[in-house]
Amino acid sequence: MKDKTDTFYNEIRNGNIEAVRDLVSEMPILVNSVDQRGSTPLILATYYDHREISNFLLEKGAKIDAKDASGNTALMGTSFKGLVQIARDLIGRGANVNERNAMGATCLIYAVTFNRVELAKLLLECGADTTVKDAQGNTALDHAKMKGFSDLITLLEKNG
Repeated sequence: MKDKTDTFYNEIRNGNIEAVRDLVSEMPILVNSVDQRGSTPLILATYYDHREISNFLLEKGAKIDAKDASGNTALMGTSFKGLVQIARDLIGRGANVNERNAMGATCLIYAVTFNRVELAKLLLECGADTTVKDAQGNTALDHAKMKGFSDLITLLEKNG
C-alpha cells in the first residue's frame, strides 16, 4: 500500500493524469488519502497547477475543503500561488472561501499577502469576508497596508 501511495503522489506532482486515473481505479481510497507531509491529493494537484487532475479528483469524491497539516485547503494554496482558473473551479464546486487555517489566515489574506490582485477580486466577488483577522489580529486590508500594495488597498477599502 505504501509504495502505491508514494507512486500516486509522485504521479500527481508530475502531472501524469493517466497514471493517477489508473491508480485511483485500482485503489479508490487514494482520493482522500494523506501523504507524509499531511497533504491530500487535491491539495497537491492544485498546488502544482494540475487542473485536469484536480477536476478528476473532485469527480471521484475528493473532499474539497480537506486541510493539510497546517490547516490549509486547496483553495488556500491556489490563493497564495495566484492560480485563478483552478480557484474558479474550486469555488464553482463549493470550496469555502472563508475557511481558516491554523494561523487564522483565509484565502483572501493569502491572496493579499502575495499580491494576487485578480485572485483577491475573485474571492471578493464570491463572498470573501474582509473582516476576518488572522492569529496576529490582522485583516487582509492590514496585510495590504503593511506590504504597501496600493491596488489591493483600494480594492479592499472599496469592498470592506
